[in-house]
Amino acid sequence: MDEEGLGTGIVKVRVLIADDHAVLREGMRQLLAKELDIEVVGLAADGAEAVRLAEELAPDVVIMDIVMPRLNGIEATKRIKKICPGTAVLPLTAYDDERYVVGLLEAGAAGYLLKSSSGREIVGAIRAVRAGESVLHPSATTRLLARALRSPREPPAAPATSPLTERELDVLRLAARGLSNKEISQELALSLPTVKAHLANVFNKLAVGSRTEAVLWAMRKGLFPLEERPGDAWPGAKEH
Repeated sequence: MDEEGLGTGIVKVRVLIADDHAVLREGMRQLLAKELDIEVVGLAADGAEAVRLAEELAPDVVIMDIVMPRLNGIEATKRIKKICPGTAVLPLTAYDDERYVVGLLEAGAAGYLLKSSSGREIVGAIRAVRAGESVLHPSATTRLLARALRSPREPPAAPATSPLTERELDVLRLAARGLSNKEISQELALSLPTVKAHLANVFNKLAVGSRTEAVLWAMRKGLFPLEERPGDAWPGAKEH
């Protein structure tokens, strides 16, 4: 995400950090405290506390460790999405196996962060998810969403009436193909702020916290299909 517009008067992204290691929680808090547009509003030491604080604080983004006591990160993500649907959850994981990541998306995650991610990557992901950008690898987006869509728990429905305008659906279709906000603006001949505004409207209407959730909602409602393209590949297969 570009950083234009950061500075005085910007609305801060409110972040909750959930990790059972005190050193990691504090390190993450100190990292994010340096950013003018990010505010850490809470720290949770386990999944149950993360759910409680999410309900109490309604953060914009939750950085969620997966392996935690009392309640693991995946179950905590499911519960948070039920009580705070507009909150985006970014799990921290040591694994980027495709099946594992699909499980995170089915739980309601906006994407995921590897524990090997740099501080800059974590900050960038927080900003990206709030701007309506994808936090999934572009080359894997359609493959992951298509596989999550095939979840037996919620098969695709027949086409339904949508609360979205035609232009909002146009933006969402391109987002489903993995295009960035800038690429969507070029494709539709819209300004970048207009694209961001359309995505913000989509999130508000659907009560979701990320483009990943919005795209899955649209596909499950049968509003548009998602086809895997021959070039779509799982990046982990090449990088590891």
